[in-house]
Amino acid sequence: MIRVLIVDDSALVRKILSEQLSKHADIEVVGTAIDPYVAREKIVRLRPDVITLDVEMPRMDGLSFLAKLMRHFPLPVVVVSSLTPRDSDNAVRALSLGAVDVIAKPGSALSTQGITDELARAVRTAARARVRTVASAPAPAPAVRGAVGADVPDLAPPPVLLDTTHKVLAIGASTGGTQAIEQVLRALPANAPGTVIVQHMPEHFTAAFAKRLNGLCAMEVREARDGDAVVPGVALVAPGGKHMVLQLSGARYFARIKDGPPVHHQRPAVDVLFQSVARHAGRNAIGVILTGMGADGAKGMLAMREAGAHTVAQDEETCVVFGMPREAIKMGAAAEIVGLPQVAPSVLRALARVTGDALAMV
Repeated sequence: MIRVLIVDDSALVRKILSEQLSKHADIEVVGTAIDPYVAREKIVRLRPDVITLDVEMPRMDGLSFLAKLMRHFPLPVVVVSSLTPRDSDNAVRALSLGAVDVIAKPGSALSTQGITDELARAVRTAARARVRTVASAPAPAPAVRGAVGADVPDLAPPPVLLDTTHKVLAIGASTGGTQAIEQVLRALPANAPGTVIVQHMPEHFTAAFAKRLNGLCAMEVREARDGDAVVPGVALVAPGGKHMVLQLSGARYFARIKDGPPVHHQRPAVDVLFQSVARHAGRNAIGVILTGMGADGAKGMLAMREAGAHTVAQDEETCVVFGMPREAIKMGAAAEIVGLPQVAPSVLRALARVTGDALAMV
């Protein structure tokens, strides 16, 4: 049984969440709390496995409580937040502080059945997650020759051919991915390859996630729009509720945003992105799969590797949930398996090797 404590100032929300979670035989709601002060006492007394946490509450807001909790008594936390621009920003901040997942609060566009399934999945994932204090991210790396031609003497110069296609970096993640993606992007230079990212996240939250990253990273980061060019120095985050695919027109890559059925219960899905990268970028791409529950991205990464792309999987030790990387590794999709701090250096080394290979052909 997964023991859950619900923390929310709304009596109606506490009632709905309790009823929905109690429908599942493997989940037990052991208590509810109206604010963080009550929650603190019940955590000590009830020892829950997972906490669902509202963001805006009286006496102490959810973000302040989360920061204290993760510092002094780390527990898996699922943030349950409204789908409003302000709450989206707060939800993304909560993920950066160590929350395992974020879902929409009842009363949003999600149906009651959707709430039941999504919340239960989030609680089960959180119960299996490795909760850690948030480590400080490294500073952005220096510019790398071979990404867009900036000078670094010890790396290979850019290809002589003017029409050489830009490289593409594709990243997929789920549970724990907001922190992992932030750490990877912050370690990349401003002229890193055009980057496409799928992070499993509800609709409206991805824009806030991209906005936060944009303020922290040397690259420009934004939520993808249909037809956006995939160019060096720009990272595009797939919008929640939509699939993103890579397409090629001449020598230019661009992102297409599409509807379609969920894949692995996800939309956007990593497999959808990775399959398109394998098809349209091949050996001009680098694929990275990070922490997350399930198997999304494994088949797509295998297709990328078979098409000649360099592929990297995060190792078990540094994953919050070692699901997606594990499946990719089992399939033989990962050329490298590295800890999270080594992901960005691995990408840059692969980029230098690709550049060297191109020079050898000139």
